[in-house]
Amino acid sequence: MINVNEEIESTAKKKITAQLKGMTMSELRELVENFSEKSYRADQIFSWMYNHMVTDFDAMLNIPKNLRILLKNNFQLSTLSYIDSEISTKSGTKKYIFKTNDENVIESVIIPEGRRTTLCISTQVGCPLDCKFCATGLMGYKKNLTAGEIFDQYLLANKDYGKDRITNIVYMGMGEPLLNFNETLKTLRIFAEEKTVGISLKKINVSTVGITPKIYELANSGLNANLALSLHSCIEEVRSKIMPINKKYPLKGNIEAIKYYQRNTKTRITFEYVMLNEINDRNEDLKELVKLCSQLPCKVNVIPFNSLDHMNPGGLSAKLKPTPKHRIDEFVKRLRDKNITVTVRFTQGDDIAAACGQLAVKY
Repeated sequence: MINVNEEIESTAKKKITAQLKGMTMSELRELVENFSEKSYRADQIFSWMYNHMVTDFDAMLNIPKNLRILLKNNFQLSTLSYIDSEISTKSGTKKYIFKTNDENVIESVIIPEGRRTTLCISTQVGCPLDCKFCATGLMGYKKNLTAGEIFDQYLLANKDYGKDRITNIVYMGMGEPLLNFNETLKTLRIFAEEKTVGISLKKINVSTVGITPKIYELANSGLNANLALSLHSCIEEVRSKIMPINKKYPLKGNIEAIKYYQRNTKTRITFEYVMLNEINDRNEDLKELVKLCSQLPCKVNVIPFNSLDHMNPGGLSAKLKPTPKHRIDEFVKRLRDKNITVTVRFTQGDDIAAACGQLAVKY
């Protein structure tokens, strides 16, 4: 066990590198035990961080002063700082730019939709996957975010936008959540705790391009978060063309993983489908999508392709064009005629490069 007073003295001059934000309840309990404190102190610290969302250890009023000093000398509590924000004049969508303590920059977006207000959060700085319709891949990959950096997007956006106004969270910002599996899972465990108020797992959706082994692992985690597969084509050759990761994790294997996830969690899968003119909007594409949707409880999010011009793309990315609206309408109607649940994610925030597929930091 650690002697608290000795530890305070010995760590006072140390450089603070560890993050307290992002620790799960079990990690906090282990921490306070190592500090010779009673386990309920972990519950108190947890509540201050994730419910009261404090950014200063001195604001943890029911924590003894010596423990607060010990925490202050050993840990960082804030992982992100606010840089800038921008609001769409067309839709009210708000884009945030945050900076990590190691000087990396990320974006998060708030999307107001009637009674529902969704926060789209990032899990990586950039993305290594190079999906041809996504701006984030064009900026390259910098690093995985920590659980604290993922959670603090919610904290900072919540404080700015208005307490309790955010009703839903989607892990659909910059990066692939399942390539940052451990840190993503930690944040889901934090949101799943009964002591975390405001957002439940029922209001959280994790989006993945299809990292097959991690889908199985998430299915076995016991968390039962909602899962969305970035599908965009049911034809292996087409999908590999627009999503190179499909060559490593082919759609066939991902569909089996998705079916396992659905059976294990009893949740309904969402298929995300960006409409690309004469690439995935043909009759044969529609036929294969209908066939897939008949195999498990699901819904389809149809997404109009949003311009990547702000990234000056090359190659295939520069050649992509949005499916005309009349074809999108026909595509959606024919899906619904087959009793498939379909939503159209109308473009919001494209005037500030905050629409689906447009997030990419140029700082």
